[in-house]
Amino acid sequence: MSLPSDDILTRPLGVPEPADDCLKGRLARLRAQLRPRHVHAGLGAALLASIALLFVVGDPRGGEPRATAVIALRKMPSERPRPAPEESVRTVEAELPPAPAQSSAEEVETASGVTVFRPSGTAAPNDAVVIRVPTVAVKLAAAPDPRLVERGRHGALPKLGDGRLRALDVYARPEEPGTGPRIAILLTGLGTGQAATAAAIVKLPPQVSLAFAPYGEVERSAARARDFGHEVLVQVPMEPFDYPDSDPGPQTLLVAARPAENADRLAWVMSRVPGAVGLTNFMGSKLMADGAGLEPVLREVAARGLGFVDDGTAQRSLANGLAGKAKAPVARADIVLDAVPRADAIDRELARLEAQARTRGFVLASATAMPLSIERIARWAKDLDARGLRLVPVSAALRGPGAGTRVSTAE
Repeated sequence: MSLPSDDILTRPLGVPEPADDCLKGRLARLRAQLRPRHVHAGLGAALLASIALLFVVGDPRGGEPRATAVIALRKMPSERPRPAPEESVRTVEAELPPAPAQSSAEEVETASGVTVFRPSGTAAPNDAVVIRVPTVAVKLAAAPDPRLVERGRHGALPKLGDGRLRALDVYARPEEPGTGPRIAILLTGLGTGQAATAAAIVKLPPQVSLAFAPYGEVERSAARARDFGHEVLVQVPMEPFDYPDSDPGPQTLLVAARPAENADRLAWVMSRVPGAVGLTNFMGSKLMADGAGLEPVLREVAARGLGFVDDGTAQRSLANGLAGKAKAPVARADIVLDAVPRADAIDRELARLEAQARTRGFVLASATAMPLSIERIARWAKDLDARGLRLVPVSAALRGPGAGTRVSTAE
């Protein structure tokens, strides 16, 4: 048996292989069978079969899975009917508090504190309306002012500037113009509790003056209070009757201490807060009742261009009585708002504060930085101007004539 490769090698050139003739014959017969008419007939049969399938199945996708989505057209909701004009008026009147009765337009203007100038012989019309213009935020003078500072053993100390320029005048918050009874409030005890300090600075009107204990990061807290428009004072730790059971803290001024020792402690306190308008007592019932111990303190306060505020907590204070002798600006709080630390008691004292202001024209009050006190004072002060009263800073009780009924000013 010979291999195909052998046939290829032994077959003479040019002689066709017999198998090739058979393959060519079969191809020729196949071409003869596939005439155009047969191709057309096959294509037609395929088309008729597709049409029949479409009619039977009814789906051009040939039965593939499908889903039908129905889009429903909805009508736009009709506009809510508006109430009749009479109904609207009744609703508004039910929500608003009743307006205080005014017998004339002149009384409206007087109660608002707005001064109106008109030609002589003319009066306010019956339908006069008072328009309140928002006041611009007051920016206090930068502190420390180099004209009012000198170096001391404990740091920068306030001093009188040229022409007897005082820190009390430069750092004070300006009093907004207006008329009507005035109320000043001093809040003490700031700086030791950060939450209460932040709440007092932000929640209370900027006309409320803030007094800081001289401990901790008091300089930063006092500077933030001044940024918000509050004028600031520093509390001087003074000896109470039950000392040391009640201890105001380090650097307390003592009745039995030598004058030089108390003067050094007072210098430390005054160096703690740049930009302070004055000092106020922290405790101090014993020292405030001792003339020999208190008078040097007031003299030093005056010599430094500051004022002194008695917070009203010491029953036998001699501060007012010594003010003239020491030539020091001194004011004493007439009312301690939170002597009884309850909401109803604080509200009663605030009402009494208003009544005294209407009778006397000016009243100074004090309170401590308890959260309850801050909340009640802030709530009370919201509509104070609508009641015809004005908040003023505590420096108004220390500067110039006519500041208050129990005030002595430096000569």
